[in-house]
Amino acid sequence: MTDTSSEPTKVSIKLLIDVKSKKVLFAEASKEFVDFLFHILSLPVGTVIRLLRKNSMVGSLGNLYDSIEDLSNTYMQPNQSKDAVLNPKIANCGASLPLLLPNDVSMDRKFYRCGGNHHFVADDPTAVCPHCKHNISTEITYVAGNGAIKVAAEGGGFVKGVVTYMVMDDLVVKPMSTISSITMLNKFNVKEQVGGLEEKVVSLEMKEGLMLLKASLQCKNVLTSVFLS
Repeated sequence: MTDTSSEPTKVSIKLLIDVKSKKVLFAEASKEFVDFLFHILSLPVGTVIRLLRKNSMVGSLGNLYDSIEDLSNTYMQPNQSKDAVLNPKIANCGASLPLLLPNDVSMDRKFYRCGGNHHFVADDPTAVCPHCKHNISTEITYVAGNGAIKVAAEGGGFVKGVVTYMVMDDLVVKPMSTISSITMLNKFNVKEQVGGLEEKVVSLEMKEGLMLLKASLQCKNVLTSVFLS
């Protein structure tokens, strides 16, 4: 999730709210919001805990995180690092994603070749060439194929932007259509109470992104919890 702009990224969604029950029935969302939701699943557990621990992390994983943080490096294996567990990174690989989480959770993926010019490649500059024992630390340029270029041209991320998506209160995601909207209204038994529905457009920035991440681990009425609480 790399952002070259100094301005915070905003993503807007349209909520359909049942006024009587004060509940979000579903949201109309663009690919940017769906890309963000999908990106949550790619986050390492250590990153999720680090992002949420100052916002009342639920369960015991926060205690485990603190234990590792407090553990002396004396007890760590020579080839292991506490930072790799506490602050894991995921490879960016050129995916264009909205900056709704801190941009230090991902990194641009780099590749390296053997310093002795042997045909070995690694993504870790501390790796050792099995032939000459030199570090595989000479950075090389990665060239994307036509498939990656096509993906970038189509906006990157995870999903296509040719449709609007329906995101349910419990984060079920599906392509939106008139039929699917009517089906959802029937499901919630509001067919005869359309006047009791309200549309509300909300904008998300990093604060709301973290709130969504937290709520997704705690409850099944995520959108209601974040936007109507």
